Formats: sequence, C-alpha cells, structure tokens
Amino acid sequence: MTAESSASSVDLEAFRYGARTLRRAARSLHCSPFRPALFVAMQAGSVPLMAAVGKVGVEKGYSLRPLPEFAAESYLLWLIQTGVLRREVDGQGITDSFRLTPLGRHLVEKYSHHGKFPQVGLLDRFYNAWQRWMRLPI
Repeated sequence: MTAESSASSVDLEAFRYGARTLRRAARSLHCSPFRPALFVAMQAGSVPLMAAVGKVGVEKGYSLRPLPEFAAESYLLWLIQTGVLRREVDGQGITDSFRLTPLGRHLVEKYSHHGKFPQVGLLDRFYNAWQRWMRLPI
C-alpha cells in the first residue's frame, strides 16, 4: 500500500477525541445562537459570514433572531477555537467563509436529525460564557 492510498483511506472514524474535547465542543455548539440548519449547510460546503448575519440568517433558518455581524463572527470564531469549525481558505488566503471540521461533522450528524440542539442548562451556559471570556486572543 502506498502512502497516497493509505492517506485516502482515512475516514472520520480514524479521529478519536477525548471526552473533555467532545464535551467542550458540544457545549459550544449547543450554546451558540445558531440553529442546526447553518451547520447542515456547512456539511455541504462553506458558508459565508454574511449568510448568517441579520435578517438573512433568520430567513435561511440559521438563527432565531437577527445577529449583528460582530456577534456572529465572534461566536463563529469561538466555534473555531473549540474545534467545531475552520475558516475557508482559497488561493489568496483566508476568506469570510466557514466549514465544519471532522469533529464538527461528528457533532452535527449526531444532532441534526432533531432540527434543534438539546436544551442547555444554566450551568453549561455560564461555563461556556466563562470559557469564551477567559480565552486567549487568536
């Protein structure tokens, strides 16, 4: 087996995540202001930031309420730090679009068939907000 063929045979099952990593990523996803529709769209391809902002985001079912650009981008960046998302890159560098990571795909596949994420308790919301506030700059 060549190096190329072994690399192409790697699937999502090859990625193993620790329990803490899974809990933190799931908590950040469940506490996010976004609905599963946004992440399902990210499974199919990259989604630009402006598609999730304001009335457009509500109309597409990506959020329940209009989000300002700064708030949406801030939360998407938090989802990058927790391992759920990554920035889309083209030939000229980083774009304003986002995609799911393998960890994000795993979590979205787990919850997307419900149409909404599980309810998150007050303690989880507080812990998620505290972790976001305490994070180091990117």
